[in-house]
Amino acid sequence: MGPMQRARRVGSSAAKSRAARRGWDGGLFALTALTALAAGCGNSAPIRDEGSSMPEGSGSAAPPPAPTNSSVPAAGAPTPSTPSSTEGETGELPLTGPLDAATDPATEPATSAPPATAGAIEIDGRQVLVGGVPLFLRGVCWNPVPRGAQHPEGLDFAGFAEQDSVELAALGVNVVRTYEPLLDRGVLDRLAAAGIRVINSVYPWGGAPASVVVERVRAVQDHPAILMWAIGNEWNYNGLYVGLSQAEALARLNEVAGLIKAQDRTHPIATIYGELPDAATLAAMPDVDVWGINAYRGISFGDLFERWRALSSRPMFLSEYGADAYNAALPGYDAQSQALAVEALAREIQSQSSATTAEGVALGGTVFEWADEWWKDAAGSLTEQEVGGVAPGGGPYPDGVFNEEWWGIVDIDRGHRPAFDALQRVFSGAAAPPP
Repeated sequence: MGPMQRARRVGSSAAKSRAARRGWDGGLFALTALTALAAGCGNSAPIRDEGSSMPEGSGSAAPPPAPTNSSVPAAGAPTPSTPSSTEGETGELPLTGPLDAATDPATEPATSAPPATAGAIEIDGRQVLVGGVPLFLRGVCWNPVPRGAQHPEGLDFAGFAEQDSVELAALGVNVVRTYEPLLDRGVLDRLAAAGIRVINSVYPWGGAPASVVVERVRAVQDHPAILMWAIGNEWNYNGLYVGLSQAEALARLNEVAGLIKAQDRTHPIATIYGELPDAATLAAMPDVDVWGINAYRGISFGDLFERWRALSSRPMFLSEYGADAYNAALPGYDAQSQALAVEALAREIQSQSSATTAEGVALGGTVFEWADEWWKDAAGSLTEQEVGGVAPGGGPYPDGVFNEEWWGIVDIDRGHRPAFDALQRVFSGAAAPPP
């Protein structure tokens, strides 16, 4: 996306500014069927036992006071304005792929998502097939950190799995993307029962040796909730959060991808890149099967899809997109502008679906993000919602500013914002994959 995004993110989750957080070209991956899922939700696995990189914060002066807890503006907050425009072992391992054709939520009401079922995950050109049926990703980025906690230590998949899985299914979500390894099989059970699969981040942080991915993959590769493995997050901007050069980060991720393929050839590998890679980077990473693109260009993606079409024949999805709910131009809470942008961007992605049109290049997308995270502005409090964050030169609609703690389509207490309803409209109207 440019220098703006380099300045805004150098940490371990999915922050939107300076907060530190966070060749599969047509080959087919065969799978075997799995037995039925066990019920229940277990304890969370350790997130990172190699050490962690903590947020360094936005470093920007906070605008005037903003609401601190709910999706409703605080008393005295400016009234939002209405925008005038729209915008280990090798070989074939048991696993289950995403939803069957007969039970894809694209063909069902958003409130009745079926459980994830077994099926071969395959790549066919720009499509991901599950049980032979093209899959369109109706996804969100899921990084549940409660009030008063910090990423990554406070990340609580298990504590939020039951509530969030119900709400995500009601939204029409069929995939979530994580920013840390999700190895808790109880949580995966909950998601799968709700018809939700996981793009599982198994190597987000370059301070760990490449070898850690072997046990992470082995731990859950047979689980029906797993759709893909993800490696890196905007590593071209942050050097895997440890300052590696582009060449060093690329070499590390190639090593990681090779280890994953030696352990599991039944799931694709995605890498998450900030904006579009160049042809040399694509060619240098033959073990990456799917490219996730994080892009913030306001209320439209502009020429992104056309450029990808000319650049590569590999599958691509928007691994982050959206807008935050605080408008620095007012300044104040502006949930309506967030909803407008999220709906416009989601519809644009849907229009480029490789599952439904011959010309489509996108597998779908994972909107950033499910719920607010109050740890993002390190200059503030973990128990209050601040509005720090700045990214001059571009960014989310309508103000071009990445207000780190306001990105949820639900608030930290899971109160729905208008963006939830807007996205639900798009997801419930998503065209079914062809038979």
